[in-house]
Amino acid sequence: MLRSLLFLFIAILFAGTVIGQGSDELKKKQVEIQREIDDLKKTLDATKKNKKAGLGQLSMIQKKIRLREEAIGNISEQIDVIQGSISKSRNEITRLKAELDTLKIQYEKSVVYAYKNRSNYDFLNFIFSASNFNDALRRVQYLKSYRTYREEQADNILNTQKILFQKINGLESTRKQKDEVLQKQEKEKLVLVSERKEKDEIVSKLKARENELNKELNTKKKADAKIRSAVKAAINREIRLARQKAAEEEKRVKAAAATAAKNDVAKNNTPSGSNSPATTETAKKTTSDKPKSVLESTPEGKIISDKFEGNKGKLPWPVDRGSIKLHYGIFRVPDSKINGNNPGLTIETEVGTNVKTVFDGEVVSVFNIEGYSGVVVSHGKYFTAYYNLSSVDVAKGDKVKRSQVLGKANSNDDGMGEIEFLLMLENTNVNPELWIQKR
Repeated sequence: MLRSLLFLFIAILFAGTVIGQGSDELKKKQVEIQREIDDLKKTLDATKKNKKAGLGQLSMIQKKIRLREEAIGNISEQIDVIQGSISKSRNEITRLKAELDTLKIQYEKSVVYAYKNRSNYDFLNFIFSASNFNDALRRVQYLKSYRTYREEQADNILNTQKILFQKINGLESTRKQKDEVLQKQEKEKLVLVSERKEKDEIVSKLKARENELNKELNTKKKADAKIRSAVKAAINREIRLARQKAAEEEKRVKAAAATAAKNDVAKNNTPSGSNSPATTETAKKTTSDKPKSVLESTPEGKIISDKFEGNKGKLPWPVDRGSIKLHYGIFRVPDSKINGNNPGLTIETEVGTNVKTVFDGEVVSVFNIEGYSGVVVSHGKYFTAYYNLSSVDVAKGDKVKRSQVLGKANSNDDGMGEIEFLLMLENTNVNPELWIQKR
């Protein structure tokens, strides 16, 4: 019985530990979400100093709402964990009460039996009525065991009562915790309602500026086309150079193979029209070992491409502080004609902040479009482009390291700092948001 109680107590502790760990993970996630919300709020408050509502404000409030919904979902998970703990505690309390009732009944029976046989004469008679000395010793041992059994019964009752008391107190504490979390969830829901109203107000202001914003987006569309053209020209130049190097290498390999074949013919007296093993092997290498991308035709190109791919979702942002004004791809303002298609990420930041490369590579182009500078960096078959720089600190051909400063962020029409950040797989646009770290 004592062993079963010990097992039950250990099981209760283990269950509490597992539940506690799950709850701690959820609380940690909640803190991270709240930190993101606080950072967004600071940035959003800063942009509101500009009286004109912008697309950056809409993007930030939409992200803030998504985070708030995630926070509410996280709290719901916490409530589920707590409710699970409450249910387990109730089951354990029911089981402990039944265990305690059984122990009390058994103890009561033993007490009644001891009372009926309380006379010392009865005990002595029980011992001396033994048929032999060994039997008498066994009867003495039995009486000792019976006394120990009664003591264990009493201890079991006390221990079970103690565990039951602790569990009942724990249940009350867990119920209070659940009430606190429910109150927190209700507060978050009220904040979400106010944030949705804030979003509606921003949308309303944007709709009032619909013509003005569409002009800005048309200007951006034309600028994006020029940026894409400049970036594409740099990439095509790198592809041409890589093809030339690959062709020269192929010629060198073929020439070496031909020389080896002639030497084999002379050595083995083999007819010149037949293929030697060396010639066949060389031919296989030149045809079957061609890389999928010509930019991976060198060992260095293959290595950096692989490393870049291995860092998907881990790349740093091109600026230390900033927020996404326009996401990659098609975007639109609800219930309006304001829309567009962004080839990369438009990131708002502080004017003059350092713009940094997101990975090791080589600067393959420094270009200028109507007074605004841009930099293209190659990472094997991948390319990153940084545009709307007020100054550039690198030159074409420079080898750069991850987080190395390329230049300074320029301002936009609203006076905020802003850069365009593009990610390309050769000449195909890729969503940079999937590659950089989450904020």
